[in-house]
Amino acid sequence: MKHMKQLIINPGSTSTKIAVFEDEDSIFEKTLRHSNEELVKYSNVADQFEFRRNLIIKALNENNIALNSLDAAVGRGGLLKPIEGGTYAVNDKLVEDLKTNTIGEHASNLGGLIARSIGDKAGISSYIVDPVVVDELEDVARISGHPDFERISIWHALNQKAVARRAAVEKFGKKYEDMNFVVAHLGGGISVGAHKKGRVVDVNNALNGDGAFSPERSGSLPAQQLIEGCFSGKYTEPELNKMISGNGGLNAYLGTNSAKEVSERAEAGDKRAKLIYSAMAYQVAKAIGEYAVVLDGDVDAILITGGIAYDKKFVQMIEKKVKFIADVIIYPGEDELLALAQGGLRAIRGEEPVKEYK
Repeated sequence: MKHMKQLIINPGSTSTKIAVFEDEDSIFEKTLRHSNEELVKYSNVADQFEFRRNLIIKALNENNIALNSLDAAVGRGGLLKPIEGGTYAVNDKLVEDLKTNTIGEHASNLGGLIARSIGDKAGISSYIVDPVVVDELEDVARISGHPDFERISIWHALNQKAVARRAAVEKFGKKYEDMNFVVAHLGGGISVGAHKKGRVVDVNNALNGDGAFSPERSGSLPAQQLIEGCFSGKYTEPELNKMISGNGGLNAYLGTNSAKEVSERAEAGDKRAKLIYSAMAYQVAKAIGEYAVVLDGDVDAILITGGIAYDKKFVQMIEKKVKFIADVIIYPGEDELLALAQGGLRAIRGEEPVKEYK
């Protein structure tokens, strides 16, 4: 079988991570960092497109990686319309929606745009894989409690699905589509999803106000108190939005979004830090139980991933409460570059159909 070489592009707010993979092996990786001075001249994220693309091409040239040696370019998927999981060709409609910030502005929107531009230049296919807007919710999961408010699916789809695929093969010798998992991603945001035979039939909106609180996000809040806060005159709308996502969670309680720092403070005897950190683990465990119920208790394994999964004591607090449901398997960190490469590879090899964004 011919080896496939892919350029992987993962833009973040102040950096762009790139890699070249030969099949599933990384043969080149680089993080291009962008200073505030460089970015401040652009009024919005979309305007950074040429700046970031040119830096990527320059880095490839400097490392003697010819565009015509590549078989595909794969970018991180951005804030698009809700779509089911999978690998999508970057078509004109997808480009249009990324440029116009259909549901929001985020650096990840640049992933598909840059992949398409470099792909067209090199005469190769361009893809995105499992963006955060993947929506496979069953109809019953969309009901919130009032018809004016519908539950929304925004979560760590790329990493959750990647570790679920990995666990299915490594631990069970089966396909992801044959397994039932509850997957908890523990990072700056926390998402917990019910993976039922290859589809995530329920998951919390990990961006703006649902589920367990996280280092930066408040999760679900008491509705009446939130309404009173909105009309108290103490906060502007942008301030309230920031309280939900950015300045919520550990940040609000303890003045830091570093889970590692909070863990160290708790270990050193800071009772407040210990209580809040324990409460975050408590809420994650509750959510895992909730999504086990979604799967009717038929759970092959509970998978815990993301940066906070490196903290063994935090994971142990969760595991103690949920191990009665199923075995807990830990995949610390998140290898998004590899996950993107694997998605592109499945498409190139015809292992799954390339989906069309409409």
